[in-house]
Amino acid sequence: MPSSFSKPTPPSSPNNSPLLSHDPSDADLRLREAEERLRDAMAELQRRQRSAARGCQADLCDHDADVSCVANAIGNLCQSFLLSYGVRVGIGILLRAFKLARGHSYSSLLDLKQLVSETDLIVREEACRIGLLFGGFTGSYHLLRCCLRKWRKKETPLNSVLAGSIAGLSVLALDDSNQRRTLALYLLARLGQAAYNSAKSKNKFHLWGSHWRHGDSLLFSLACAQVMYAFIMRPETLPKSYREFIQKTGPVARPVYQAVRECCRGGPIDVASLSAYISSKNEASDVKVEEFASIIPCSAIHPNTNSCLAQNANAMSATFKKTFPLYFSLTFVPYVVLNLQRFMASPYRTSWHSIRDSVRSTSFLSAFVGIFQAFICAHRKVASKDHKIVYWFAGGVAALSVMLEKKPRRSELALYVLPRAGDSLWEILVNRHVLPDIKNAEVAVFCACMGGIMYYLEHEPDTLAPFLRGLIRRFLASQISNPSSKIRQSSSYMYLQSALEKPKPPPESREGETPKAEEKYNLEAIPGL
Repeated sequence: MPSSFSKPTPPSSPNNSPLLSHDPSDADLRLREAEERLRDAMAELQRRQRSAARGCQADLCDHDADVSCVANAIGNLCQSFLLSYGVRVGIGILLRAFKLARGHSYSSLLDLKQLVSETDLIVREEACRIGLLFGGFTGSYHLLRCCLRKWRKKETPLNSVLAGSIAGLSVLALDDSNQRRTLALYLLARLGQAAYNSAKSKNKFHLWGSHWRHGDSLLFSLACAQVMYAFIMRPETLPKSYREFIQKTGPVARPVYQAVRECCRGGPIDVASLSAYISSKNEASDVKVEEFASIIPCSAIHPNTNSCLAQNANAMSATFKKTFPLYFSLTFVPYVVLNLQRFMASPYRTSWHSIRDSVRSTSFLSAFVGIFQAFICAHRKVASKDHKIVYWFAGGVAALSVMLEKKPRRSELALYVLPRAGDSLWEILVNRHVLPDIKNAEVAVFCACMGGIMYYLEHEPDTLAPFLRGLIRRFLASQISNPSSKIRQSSSYMYLQSALEKPKPPPESREGETPKAEEKYNLEAIPGL
């Protein structure tokens, strides 16, 4: 029940009245708070009227009165399916366009056979699976919530937890266990963040250093250190797609990584494979590597140039060219699909923001590659023996390039890489038989995390990150944590809304000042309505 019914608001004294306040901002704040309370009161009134028309048990459902629970679930399923399917296909088409443009085949951009042909654009199955994941979760969540409300005859936080957990089985739409594990670990990190924020807001618990200004950058640095160590020394603990992305982004070839790995372990190096790679890059190179070398020299890591500085500059430039299309697609397409009305209102501004953010993110990744490569080369200038711990520190130092990103983006990146680092560490411990190997554990983790996240989304939404909160609400048709948004507007509601839309006189008009025509207050101006 809204706060306006549970606890009456005491009347303001004449001295504290918004109309007599000398501070315009304070008057605006008080007026908006009053409108918010009025909105809650009207929502409760509409809810009671709907309850009388539909019956006491039907009142528990928050969708329209003329829509059944099954129809509401199917509608949300279809909407989320189309949204997620469109995002994935749009990203694929944009990446295909960048690939054609890179090959200077500009005329083919207008040829649909080359742009969206199934032989070159293989995204249909993946897009359908992603659509079934999001759509299946949305539809089943709404249906389960309605069933639990009617079965238990009450609305409690347990309904959200149970519905979210059972609906989480939609993750089985992804046939790749690595993808399921990636999502489960990401949500586990988000759930831990929400639980920590909740405990901290209630003064129950907080971590040492949580008030640090760059704590997110430190967390990202530690996570990247583990990931880069795993990539060099234990690549089997990382998913294949993750390894391929790092391999394609970096300037070092696979034979070199294999030689470095065997060198750090003290085993024999595949001299034939390494020599063949060096000859393919520089036929005039006379680099000779021993089978039991103590360290792989820089001339073998980058045989096409003798200058480490030139190699780092070339690596950063190549990384920027390779990853900019990817970052632009991941930035531009979701924003257009999920915020189509805002894009249509200001397309040039949206495009400019997408390009700016893409350049910033690409510069961060390019700097990461350059710093990592520079750290490795610098180590070879001062040391005569290689050690695996060097690559752990190299990843941590290179991760400081995250400072190029915006402050909110740093925490997003940290919480994205942290689960992958934890998963790599888990795999290492499982391979050493320190921890048990549980089959399909990622499905159970995903279901449990979705139950917890849906609880925080409905009852403590401020504990979730704004990005995750907005994304889930968008796919759940904005019905979560905002049930009154679907209330039908009766004649009394329309009258009150039209009355609030009328311009109100300023608190105090000073001499020489005229009231602004655009300064008026209405319910729709309140964020979230």
